[in-house]
Formats: sequence, structure tokens, C-alpha cells
Amino acid sequence: MQAATLPDVARKGLAARFGTVVRRLRTSAGLSQEGLADLCGLHRTYIGSIERGEKTVTIGTATRVADAFGLRLWQLLKRVDES
Repeated sequence: MQAATLPDVARKGLAARFGTVVRRLRTSAGLSQEGLADLCGLHRTYIGSIERGEKTVTIGTATRVADAFGLRLWQLLKRVDES
């Protein structure tokens, strides 16, 4: 098995931080994963994968998530950066 490259490690760290922020926002809003998925137009299992840091999201998906929380994309990304 080949060791992960630096960009792979950094990407997984960012995905985990993004997922943590999404989970915090979702639970603060009193939403289930399914409820958030409905607001975003995504599948509930995909939301779970995002929250666990298993998926890296596209800018389009990140925008849909931000919109679901009533945030602009930059506001969501700022929270990720500060986490």
C-alpha cells in the first residue's frame, strides 16, 4: 500500500473539518440528516458521508449546503477555516 501524499492528507483534513461544521450547523438547526438532505436536494447518505469527512464536496454542493443554512458560501467556508 502506498503512503498518502501531502495533498491527499490535506484534502482529507479539510473534508473532515467541513463535515464537522456541517454537522454542528445541522444539529443546531434541529435538522436530521434527511431533513438537511431534502433542503439541499441531496441524498441523506451523502450528507452522512460529508459529515464523516468521507466525501470532498464540489463548490456547487457546498453552495447548496450553505443555502440550506441561510448562509453565503463564503460564510460557510469561513466557519470551516476557523474550525
